[in-house]
Amino acid sequence: MNKQVSNLESVASDMATSVVPNRVFFIAEIGINHNGDMNIVRKLIDAAKDADCDAVKFQKRTLETVYTEEFLDSPRESPWGTTQREQKAGLELNEAQYREIDAYCREKEIEWFASAWDIDSQNFLKSFDLKFNKVASAMTTNLPFLEVVAAEQRHTFISTGMCELSDVDKAVEVFRKHDCPFTLLHSVSTYPAVEEDLNLRCIESLRERYLCPVGYSGHEVSVSPSVMAAMLGATVIERHITLQRAMYGSDQSASLEIDALKRLVTILRKIPVVLGDGEKRFGEAERAVAEKLRYWE
Repeated sequence: MNKQVSNLESVASDMATSVVPNRVFFIAEIGINHNGDMNIVRKLIDAAKDADCDAVKFQKRTLETVYTEEFLDSPRESPWGTTQREQKAGLELNEAQYREIDAYCREKEIEWFASAWDIDSQNFLKSFDLKFNKVASAMTTNLPFLEVVAAEQRHTFISTGMCELSDVDKAVEVFRKHDCPFTLLHSVSTYPAVEEDLNLRCIESLRERYLCPVGYSGHEVSVSPSVMAAMLGATVIERHITLQRAMYGSDQSASLEIDALKRLVTILRKIPVVLGDGEKRFGEAERAVAEKLRYWE
């Protein structure tokens, strides 16, 4: 069994024995931070693998479906031209590039998947042998889209930014109807998000309400909230990554640069080691110290 899938399937056991999972599943979201450049794509995949991330994630859109012609023809200055169409097209990867991503991730032994923003894009992603699906916060209220995703019965990460609880109720109902495994991701959809708005206790609230694994998709600039989310029982952490936060792009400022990514994942991997099992012990190393300090014994 694939180790990433196995890790997610062990979440129920972790929840039964301890709030904090034995290993947080870490998703490094490349999203559109590649700016259409495959050299950047490969560098970010390499960085995610080197940092011990479990997966990388992209975003896939069919521009003519997601946006109106009026919007696409409206003005926008970008490295690719002077219209919204040129800017959006510059950030989209084509089939050949996704085939290259698929081969490169297999070579590097790291999972990849993408959040589709329309049904055609979801069907395109279905042509790859991916372990996971992702529902972006903007798509969580699109019930016809959710039906298509849930029907695939792949483990799906469902972001809950921009949603009322009633919206999450409906999404969960769709996935349970299709018997599709899922993890809810608490998220605040501002870029970057300010720490006062993060409300990480929603991780506990979602877990209690839906009795399912809950993770965290963060858009803040710091690493500490993700650590706090893991301590609150987040089974999955998703963070945008970038080579440089000053690069062109709407998501860059809400992303972690590579050094911060490595620092964060290193801390997350230490959590189960440092927490231990809670059993009080008086080991040999402490006994040696006690022999020196307890002079009255």
